[in-house]
Formats: sequence, C-alpha cells, structure tokens
Amino acid sequence: MPKTTPDTQKKQQTLKQSDVPWNVVVLNDPVNLQAYVAIVFKKVFGYSQAKAETLMMEVHTQGRSVVWTGGREKAELYVQQLHSWQLQTTMQKAE
Repeated sequence: MPKTTPDTQKKQQTLKQSDVPWNVVVLNDPVNLQAYVAIVFKKVFGYSQAKAETLMMEVHTQGRSVVWTGGREKAELYVQQLHSWQLQTTMQKAE
C-alpha cells in the first residue's frame, strides 16, 4: 500500500473540491436594466428568451439567482464573462 504524504493528501483534497459542482450566482444591482440582464444571459449562456427572463426575474425579485451549475473552471470563466458585462456575480459550492 503506497504511503500518503501531506502533499498527496492536499492534491487529493484539491481534486475532490474541483469535482464538487459550483454555482454561478448573479446578484441584483440598482444599475443594470432587466432587459439588459436577460440579453447578457442569452449571450453568455445561450439561454432561450424565456429562460433568460425567468432567471432575470429571480435576480430582480429575490436579489440573486443561480444561473449555472457545473465544474469549477467553467464557473470561473462564466463569472469572469459576467463581470465583463458589469453584472455582480459570484460563485459558490453547490449544496
């Protein structure tokens, strides 16, 4: 049986964390118009008009919406893209 070193344990833990699904969360802000937010969702995620509007209304009425869930690297990319469109966005581990 191979020995586990602290480095090996850390790598295994990092791999487990990256396997965990991540949520991309858009937060409500007083600046962006609702129609603009829906357009951004369509452009970034390729969502239909109906889905983009549903998510936009969730952001507007509940103050936040999970707009995508998946792997960490892709979640980081989506957060970066949404920031470039001036949307307040964060990511968190899916529960």
